[in-house]
Amino acid sequence: MEDAFANALTHLDAAVAKLKLKPETVALLQQPNRIIQAVLSFTRDDGRRTIVPAYRVQYSNARGPYKGGIRFHPNVELGEIMALAFWMALKCALVELPFGGGKGGVAIDPKLLSEKEKERLSRAYLRAFADVLGPERDVPAPDVGTDEQVMDWMADEYAKVTGRREAAVITGKSLHQGGSRGRETATGRGGFYVLQKMLEKLKRKPESLSFIVQGFGNAGSHFTRLASRIGCKLVGVADSKLAVLASKGKTLDFSAISNAKLERGTVDPCRCAEGKCRCADHRHATPQELLTADGDLLVLAALENQITAANAMSVKAKLILELANAPTAPEADPLLAQQGIMVIPDILANAGGVIVSTFEWQQNRANESWTEADVKQKLQTTLERAFATVWELAKVQRVTLRTAAITLAIKRLADATTKRS
Repeated sequence: MEDAFANALTHLDAAVAKLKLKPETVALLQQPNRIIQAVLSFTRDDGRRTIVPAYRVQYSNARGPYKGGIRFHPNVELGEIMALAFWMALKCALVELPFGGGKGGVAIDPKLLSEKEKERLSRAYLRAFADVLGPERDVPAPDVGTDEQVMDWMADEYAKVTGRREAAVITGKSLHQGGSRGRETATGRGGFYVLQKMLEKLKRKPESLSFIVQGFGNAGSHFTRLASRIGCKLVGVADSKLAVLASKGKTLDFSAISNAKLERGTVDPCRCAEGKCRCADHRHATPQELLTADGDLLVLAALENQITAANAMSVKAKLILELANAPTAPEADPLLAQQGIMVIPDILANAGGVIVSTFEWQQNRANESWTEADVKQKLQTTLERAFATVWELAKVQRVTLRTAAITLAIKRLADATTKRS
């Protein structure tokens, strides 16, 4: 249960050694402020009651209220939620947001729920944790298995439970419920902005870059659309069921893949009859095979621990962009570095979501509504500033981008903790 959190703390330990922090500061950073657990009960459409475990972890509010998503996934467990809350605290510190880290989850497969069942579960979660949430306490958002509809239900339930309608209690809401323009595309767009700055540093033109995307959900699909638009060549893509690789010298068509996903729930653009593919421009592969396929850039937009010690030495891409949380296991990092593979770490690459969530929180509190152009510009400015700082630190200290990003984030978190105490 604690493995994911133990892995996260290995990064903290390495940064602590560099920063020479006081023992009492380290002790505060090594554990969450609060771990709240609940058992949720909700009614199925056939009248049966279902009981599921649920969590909310709050990690360091030295820089501001806790902030982080709520996920519905069958593999949710406490160690994972603790680790994700830790990373959220670091992510907010890295991109200079006024928040600490938070994360919540329910151990259930939302794909097996009807719309009404999902609503009952969402409202049950909010009722169980309402006492620890609030615009100045802990502000949830969508995550794996949840979306703006789930956030709308939770915001409505919060108003019923507390007797107060506070839009800023939850972000990632629909636009007509106080959501922000640009929120839906924020994670993928943020990763795209970071990639553009990286290509500038590497003096690479987009047209010269072939890329592979593991994960074609919200973040992966929006990133792919933007990268394809500027000329990057899509040569591989996978969802949870299937991978598609372009034939040698060919490029996958984003529109065909996007339409296939929308219409048939698959990334396979093949329309051959009789279930037998005769397409010459691509072939099928397993999602794991995709990770070691030929391509300049590997975009990890699925789940945790996709690159491990077992497959790291087989990765052919020379650049990895982490749109998912913790997709690279700690033991894989030195193996990637050994091969000269640069990794743009998750706490920088996927920060677009929490940045625009912060913009939504700010708009709600000020009773404002920003244009999409304003949101995009503010997002780009925030990420470009963070990337420049991390790049320079990595260059000066001769360390990886991940080490630089984590060290900088922990220093900011430690400074806030020290000043507060």
